[in-house]
Amino acid sequence: MKYILICATVFLPSLFAVPIDPGAIVGPSAENIKLVQVYLDKFFATNHKGGSSLKERLRQMQEFFHLKVTGKMDKETINVMKQPRCGVSDISEGINNYTPDLPRSTVVATIAKAFRVWSDVTPLSFQKVFRPADIEIFFAHGEHGDRYPFDSQRGVLAHAFFPGPGIGGDTHFDEAERWSEYNREINLFLVAAHEFGHALGLSHSNVIGSLMYPTYAYTNPQYFRLPSNDRQRIQRLYGIRK
Repeated sequence: MKYILICATVFLPSLFAVPIDPGAIVGPSAENIKLVQVYLDKFFATNHKGGSSLKERLRQMQEFFHLKVTGKMDKETINVMKQPRCGVSDISEGINNYTPDLPRSTVVATIAKAFRVWSDVTPLSFQKVFRPADIEIFFAHGEHGDRYPFDSQRGVLAHAFFPGPGIGGDTHFDEAERWSEYNREINLFLVAAHEFGHALGLSHSNVIGSLMYPTYAYTNPQYFRLPSNDRQRIQRLYGIRK
């Protein structure tokens, strides 16, 4: 196993424009619902194999356009959807979506660093891609299409699926948490590195202090080193980096 693919992207080469109607009254009408569904399918198509909810994709679109992130079909959101625009999908990067808690560049760098925890000690390589992937990453609230809904803050932080077809390897983070790159709220790097261990086939460890221990504990990412227990277990699966 030489490469683990991270994500998928859809490109639409044609142009698409919808006549603007500034006076439109926004509400849960069939017309607005159809507009939202068509718009999201064209420009924010879900990259998650199990699908993302309409609310999650609305939140992603609102974040992209610097709108108030509500996940609802409010007037400002509908007006943006009615503006003439380019037909290329707005999803053009490797990770399916981004938490508003951190800058996108920080999320990308943090995810890459979390993957390096495992590639530094094994022959594995990880590559961000723009096509269907072995490991797909996204942030979600509550029910998000995989039969394992997230709870409120400080409960389940994230989950990942063991390697396999379909949803296998995919890694999901609870957007109800407040994600951080420091020791504030929940550190994204530490959780991501743990979950990627599952995505690569590791179960939990009962060794206190190991990365794969099931409960969250903060360690400064700047000084993080993969504990020997985790290193030995992953090397039993994939071998040693030479």
